[in-house]
Parts: sequence; structure tokens; C-alpha cells
Amino acid sequence: MEREQTLDCPFDCEYLRDARDHDRMPEVDPKSMPHPDVELTDKFMEEQQPLAIVAGRLLLVAALETPGTVDFDLRETLASLTQTYRTAESGLIYESRPANAIAAAVADRFQQEIGLFRENIAKQSGSHTVRDKDLLGVLIFWQRMEWQHSNGRRKGRQFIESLFALMPPPDQDGNQPLG
Repeated sequence: MEREQTLDCPFDCEYLRDARDHDRMPEVDPKSMPHPDVELTDKFMEEQQPLAIVAGRLLLVAALETPGTVDFDLRETLASLTQTYRTAESGLIYESRPANAIAAAVADRFQQEIGLFRENIAKQSGSHTVRDKDLLGVLIFWQRMEWQHSNGRRKGRQFIESLFALMPPPDQDGNQPLG
């Protein structure tokens, strides 16, 4: 679709949405799946579903509030975040940063918001309950979702739109949309 190669359509462009309804997604090579060495079991995903929802929503909000964000920016964001948490799992503290300024802004926003979420969980429960290992698994889940849902176009936002369809952000008054 030419529209996502050369034009910066607004997220709610009716022509873009109509074109996506008739779009065929490119086939993905299973060998290129992110972090094939990490097994995300059904049990893990069931136990971490609330964290996955929070992380997905934080990614979506960061993407929507960072002007110009496209799927490739989220791909870079997720790659740097998973690298950061993989490194932390080995005992080293090293924050991987995307070279792309938009991806870096989305990653910064995500890290800030997930930090606040962790603080709130700790205050409510009296202990720190969001482990880096669990967050890593959830981020790999979202990285794989991006890998499956991105249409591969330079200015594509198919993955962002799929996040929006799964969990639209609250409106300005904090109300969740119905339906």
C-alpha cells in the first residue's frame, strides 16, 4: 500500500483504515521470530496476563503520545527494552537505548510509566511483585506480536492499530471506552 510508504497519514485516516481492511499481511519466517530461545508457556501468559495488559497499554499510550511513531519505532523500542531486561537477568545493569530518537522517546516513556506502576504495586502489596524476568517475558510476547502484526511498510502502523483495537486507551476523563 503506497499510503504507508510515502505519506504520513494521521492515525485515524479513513482511507488508510479502509485500505488495511483489504490488505494482506506479509508472511513471516518462523526462523526470524524474536528470542526463539525463550519459551512463553500458556501458564506463564495466563499468570502474567495483567502485566501483559499493562505493558501493552503503556506501549500504546507512549506510541500515540510520541509524534510520528510507526511500527518500526515500536520494533526498535521493544528490541532495546528486551535487551535491557535480558542483561538485567544476567545480573548486569545496562540500559540499551535505541539509536532512533522516536523509539528512544517511546522507550523512555515506557520505562517511566512501568517504574510508576511497579511503585504502586509495591505500595499496595508491601513488597515488590513485578519481577524483571516476568516483565522480560511480557515484553518478548509484545515483540513477537509486533513481528506477527507489522505489515513491514516504512510508515506502517498496523501493529499500533492492533494494540489500539485490543485495548484502547482511556479517554481524557479516564473512562474506558465501551465495546
